[in-house]
Amino acid sequence: MNKQRILFALFLIYFVFAILLNSVGTVILQVINNYGVSKSAASVLEGFKDLPIAVVSFMVASFLPRIGYKKAMLAGLALVSVACALMPLLPAFATAKLLFFCTGVAFALVKVSVYSTIGLVADNRRQHAGMMNMLEGFFMVGVLSAYWLFGHFIDSSNPASANWLQVYWVLSALCALTFVLVLTTPFDEHAAAPPRDSSLAQDFAAMLKLFFKPLVCVFVLTAFLYVLIEQAVGTWLPTFNNEILMLPAAMSVQVTSIYAGCLAVGRLSAGVLMRRLHWYPVMNACVLGMGAMVLLALPLTHGVVQNQQVTWATAPIAAFLFPLIGLFMAPIYPGINSVMLSSLPKHQHSAMTGLLVIFSALGGTTGSLVTGYVFGTFDGRFAFYLTLVPISIILIMLHFFKKSVDAGSEEVDSPAIMPGQT
Repeated sequence: MNKQRILFALFLIYFVFAILLNSVGTVILQVINNYGVSKSAASVLEGFKDLPIAVVSFMVASFLPRIGYKKAMLAGLALVSVACALMPLLPAFATAKLLFFCTGVAFALVKVSVYSTIGLVADNRRQHAGMMNMLEGFFMVGVLSAYWLFGHFIDSSNPASANWLQVYWVLSALCALTFVLVLTTPFDEHAAAPPRDSSLAQDFAAMLKLFFKPLVCVFVLTAFLYVLIEQAVGTWLPTFNNEILMLPAAMSVQVTSIYAGCLAVGRLSAGVLMRRLHWYPVMNACVLGMGAMVLLALPLTHGVVQNQQVTWATAPIAAFLFPLIGLFMAPIYPGINSVMLSSLPKHQHSAMTGLLVIFSALGGTTGSLVTGYVFGTFDGRFAFYLTLVPISIILIMLHFFKKSVDAGSEEVDSPAIMPGQT
């Protein structure tokens, strides 16, 4: 296999889906302006995106090794390419619902396949961790690109203009080009093939049984808590900037891009770092750094007064300091995912990723809802101070996670990577 070409294809796939998945907020704003849809009605687009990801991951993750990861990625890219083309051809709120439904279904196929393919091309655990961080880093680059790409096509002087729909021709073409790249790239998936004597029902049951392994239980709880924190901060940081730091609405959103940028830089940097250092001290340092940023930045939010003439130069220092938590958060999710997958036989990577996607979705939803409730009942400072609770639990869970990984022979059927390669 040409590993460099495969990795380029995987990174490009994740870049494309990052743009599509993280455009939901922009699309909600535009369908309200273009189609007269109410805010409550437009908010269902989030559900059209998230629910298919969890459901499809649960239903098909254990079967994908039989179907083929390459075929699953091609199916996902073809689906979103067509859905993107329909947006300008059939402009309607229903088409937007269809787009995000297709995006959710496709991303479930793609994420399981991409994560499993990383396991096929990585030679050892540290290389796997580096690739995973680079992959998630490119995802965050896609998130940043989404703001600028959609912004280029939106007519600020005419909110009702449908010119923004032309962005989907660009996205459809990008999906099609990625489809061609994947189609023409050789993939060797023999190592991921399930045992010949197993049935589809047995494959599905094996995925469910994975959850009851101590190593997997510790992992999914850690992943759940991490996504809870990331989603809580990412979703409510604009509101925090607006209500607590007294920034104008537009600037509150713009400052939030610092957080996304820190996640991107952190993951791309960790992609290099994790190839050279052991994962456990890196993860501990990152978790402690997250807690330190919360304790350092939030006290600086007291005493902020509203300034109608506020600029980037005169904004409160907390507006720039707190988003730096993304630098420390960044390596944790791809790092623990890599360690978990590297500890499993390659034919179980698909099923494990399916469980990961499900619990990540649950963590993201929980984080957003809990933080929103606390934000409304108390205030934004208290809501963000509460992130110290899951941060502390993650620090504890990492200890048990390492113990389970070190005792891998008792937790998994067979090691995927030789101990000498850790």
